[in-house]
Amino acid sequence: MTASDIVLSTLNARYSHTSHALRCLLANLGPLRARARLLEFVLGARTETLAEKILQLEPRILGLSVYIWNVEESTRLVAMLKRLRPELVIVLGGPEVSHESDAQPIVQMADHVITGAGEQAFTQLCHQLLEGPRPLMKLIPGDATSTAQLEALVLPHGEYSDEDLRHRLTYVEASRGCPFKCEFCLSSLDKTAWAYPLPRVLESLEDLYRRGARQFKFIDRTFNLKADTSARLLQFFLDRQDPEDPCFAHFELVPDHLPDSLKMLIERFPAGALQFEIGIQSLNPAVQAGISRRQDPQRTRDNIAWLVAHTQAHLHLDLIAGLPGEDLVSFGAGFDQLVDWLGLREGREHEIQLGILKRLRGTPIIRHTQEYDLRFNPAPPYNVLSTDVLDFFSLRRLERMARYWDLLAHREDRAGDKSEGLLAALLGEAPFARMLAFSDWLYAQTDSTYRIERRRLYALARAWLETPAAAALAGT
Repeated sequence: MTASDIVLSTLNARYSHTSHALRCLLANLGPLRARARLLEFVLGARTETLAEKILQLEPRILGLSVYIWNVEESTRLVAMLKRLRPELVIVLGGPEVSHESDAQPIVQMADHVITGAGEQAFTQLCHQLLEGPRPLMKLIPGDATSTAQLEALVLPHGEYSDEDLRHRLTYVEASRGCPFKCEFCLSSLDKTAWAYPLPRVLESLEDLYRRGARQFKFIDRTFNLKADTSARLLQFFLDRQDPEDPCFAHFELVPDHLPDSLKMLIERFPAGALQFEIGIQSLNPAVQAGISRRQDPQRTRDNIAWLVAHTQAHLHLDLIAGLPGEDLVSFGAGFDQLVDWLGLREGREHEIQLGILKRLRGTPIIRHTQEYDLRFNPAPPYNVLSTDVLDFFSLRRLERMARYWDLLAHREDRAGDKSEGLLAALLGEAPFARMLAFSDWLYAQTDSTYRIERRRLYALARAWLETPAAAALAGT
């Protein structure tokens, strides 16, 4: 391998994922770009293997992107690298180390930490480390996001290799930040949202498309915040719909803001071309208000109903268990409503993603800790263990249900399988009560939420449908 002075690395959750953040850093290194190398790994590899591949490149600087899902393995990697090569300068970045940094073991071992967005800060730091004088500060503030800052950045899309475009997700962004203040989300710390210059975004997307990219996943928190910009992006993908060479785009949608100008475009997309991720999180107005979540419930319902009835877009709705003030009955009622909205009992191919509240470092959700007796796991992923209205055992039941639901209900996982009608039968007339009862029964049979082969899972689901417990819930 050719030596590189700067190595940028991270551990992705899956091979299909790519690190957009590291590509942003690479693209903005300026003259140092020729001295840098991207090296991505996947969770689960031996620490010795990771260290070997990094040290073979003989770097002087290692930039490591740290997230909630990889911090434990990243900590072991940094410890080993510092034992083997104490002189290697390790620079950390990413949301996991950008807040509450001082007490973290990985931060204590590293040389520098860049908090927040780091394209310009990392480039400046690399110049100082390679050319001197070396900075004395360990914690280095990241770039202040603004329209001017985004205009100055080089878009990272040219850093995707041909191999990436053929086999992995292409992450793109047209804006940064979020104007909403949902307290469980790190984006609540943003002041507003800022957009990249749209002509540059469209030009960059066109270059990716010419190179063969067909799977585009936008990481913008508020894709449809500005209807005119959203319409231009939708039109870009609509113009490139070819039955012989399909193109797919994923956007995160604000559910209560869907003007007619966007509806007219969305309804023209063919099946399999468009996916919207919609963060519902809770349908309880009191819970929403308590976590500073602004969402018009009637508009949300009307827009989702319109999307289901009049478009072929695939919908992916998020629901979070363990939010302050939300008990089992309230969470279950929200689940049942989403099942109805999406028509899951009628066989429609939409999805509900069930998650458990996590206390991400730096988020203001912590202000509710005493009032709602929130008790969080001290280790990643910092999931809530109990609240004043959900005890530990109830949350464990919901975690298992979320896992089994993920195995049964997600479209990509079920492609080509033989489970037609099974999900609708499991949901019945009381979706949440039946899924929770099925989850309890399945765990009693298997003592596991993993290592369940799909064919066996379907057989067990059909077996449960024949039990007295399932029959007793049939008419509820």
